[in-house]
Amino acid sequence: MPNRDLETFPNPSPERDYTIRIRIPEFTCLCPKTGQPDFAEILVEYVPDERCVELKSLKLYMWSFRDEGAFHEAVTNRMLQDFCDRLAPRFMRVTAIFNVRGGLYTTVVAEHRQDGWAPPVRVELP
Repeated sequence: MPNRDLETFPNPSPERDYTIRIRIPEFTCLCPKTGQPDFAEILVEYVPDERCVELKSLKLYMWSFRDEGAFHEAVTNRMLQDFCDRLAPRFMRVTAIFNVRGGLYTTVVAEHRQDGWAPPVRVELP
């Protein structure tokens, strides 16, 4: 049954910065103006601190938007807020790539950065 209860589990490597990327290609919600379905691909990228999201609960969370009217900007920022409230990540980015509606494509990117956190310097190998 769809719900907004995001379950978590302890980060198995909290001493290290690493990135978790979750691609959700079948997100749906409703247009708040017309009630027609909106389809999107959601990409969740985060550097966990103490908690990681459990994937089945994430699937049910995403499913909970299916019958809800929401503007693209609002639903993307709500996801980010819900994830940050539950996970308290070092860094998180939610990218919502919506399919065409009325001849327009919309992509919304929302980010969170924990106070004092900076990404590690990327190493370029020869």
